[in-house]
Amino acid sequence: MGGRPGPSGAQRHPFRTEVNLQMALAGKKPAARRARAVTKTVPASRPRRGIDPFERKHIERLVGEFGSPLLIIDCDRVRRQYHQLQRALPGVDLHYALKPLPHPAVVSTIVGEGGFLDLATTGEVELVARMGVDPERCIHTHPIKRDIDIRASLDRGVRVFVADNPDEVRKFAAYAGRAELLLRVSFRSPGAVCDLSRKFGCDPEDLLALARLAREVGVEVRGLSFHVGSQAADPGKHVEAIESCGKLIAAARREGLGTFDTLDIGGGFPIDYAERAPAIQHFCAPIRAALAQLPKRIRVIAEPGRFIVGPCAIGVSAVMGRARREGHWWYYLDDGLYGSYSGQLFDHARYPVEALVDSTERLPSVLAGPTCDSIDVIAENLLLPPLDAGDLIVGRSMGAYTWASASEFNFFPRATVVSVNLSPGDHGTVMAIDR
Repeated sequence: MGGRPGPSGAQRHPFRTEVNLQMALAGKKPAARRARAVTKTVPASRPRRGIDPFERKHIERLVGEFGSPLLIIDCDRVRRQYHQLQRALPGVDLHYALKPLPHPAVVSTIVGEGGFLDLATTGEVELVARMGVDPERCIHTHPIKRDIDIRASLDRGVRVFVADNPDEVRKFAAYAGRAELLLRVSFRSPGAVCDLSRKFGCDPEDLLALARLAREVGVEVRGLSFHVGSQAADPGKHVEAIESCGKLIAAARREGLGTFDTLDIGGGFPIDYAERAPAIQHFCAPIRAALAQLPKRIRVIAEPGRFIVGPCAIGVSAVMGRARREGHWWYYLDDGLYGSYSGQLFDHARYPVEALVDSTERLPSVLAGPTCDSIDVIAENLLLPPLDAGDLIVGRSMGAYTWASASEFNFFPRATVVSVNLSPGDHGTVMAIDR
C-alpha cells in the first residue's frame, strides 16, 4: 500500500516526505535519504502571467503534473495575509511562527516582505540558517529547552530566548552576556480553541521574583511575552494580558531588573474554517487601543502562524475507491487523518471540503482516508455529487497544522508540496525535503 498511482498515473515513492515526480517519471534513482533536511526546487511549467492555484483548472493542471495528494501553497496569499495583519497591528513587528507550516517557500516569502521569524526548535533554527536568514530577525520562543538547543541557537546567532520558570532561567547562567530573555507570563484563555497558557507561562504574581533571579544569575531580561491561545474567540484576553504586562514591565524597571523594552503579544489571531471569524481589523481594534497605552519605548512583537498561512494553502486528494454502506457512499481518498487532515485531531479544525465534479445531484456521503485504521474518517453526513476513482476533493484553509503534523503511517507518503507564485514568474514549484 506504499507506492500508488495518482490521477496522472505516476507512481509515488513510499519513503519520501515529498516526491520529485519529474525525476520519477524520468526513471532516475532518487537520492539517498539524508539525516537533515535538504531543500531542492523543481520548476513546473511557467505561464507568462501569475495564476490563482485555488481555481479548478489550475488545481487539475498541478495534479496532472505532480500527482496527488498535494498541498498547494499560494505565496501571493501569504503576502496578502501578512500585510493584512500588518495593517491591523501597525507598528508591531510580526515574527512568523514556523510551527504551523515550516516550509522554505513560506519562510522566504515572509523574509522577502521584511518580516521576522519565531523559532521553537533546533530543527527550525537549522532550516532558516541554511536559507541564509539573518539571525537578528529571529527569536527562540520555546519556554523549555535542552542545553544543546540553547547552544545550537547561539552558535547560529539567535540570541533572544523565552523562559517561564526558575529552572529554565538558571540554564542561561552559563550564557550570560550572550543570551537575552523574554519572560513568559500565563493568561489562561479557556475560550481559545487551544489554551496555550495551560502548558506554559508563569503566574503574573511570580514574574518579578523570576526577573530578580535572572538578575542574580547575570542574564539580561529584554521584556515579557504571552500567548493567550490559538484561534482566539475574542480579543479580550489579549487586552487583559497587554494591560497586565504593561504594569509588570513598569514595576520591573522601577527595580532595575533588566532592560524590559520588549513585549511579545503572541498569536492566536483567528481565521475562517467551517465558521466565519471576525475581520482582522475589527478583531485587533481593542488590541491596538491597549497597545497605544504602553510607553513608546516598548517594542511590540507578535508571533502569528495560523493567520499567515492557514488560508494560503489547499489540500487536494483523489478518490482511490468507493463503497456503498448503510445508504451512504463511502469515498476513500489518498489523504486523510494521518496525513494532511491531521489537524482535525491535533488542532481541532474542520476544513471546508468540496468535490471538483460538475453535477447538481447530491448524495449522502462519507470521506475516508487511505489507511487501514477505522479512525481515519475525514467527514461524515456530507452531501456530495456521485464520485468515481480519480475524482478530486479539495480542502480549503489547510495551510496551518496539516502537512506539518502529517505522518507516513501505513507507508502512505505525506502530500507533495507545490508552492505557487513564490516570486514573479514562478507558477508551481515542488520543494523536495528529504528527512
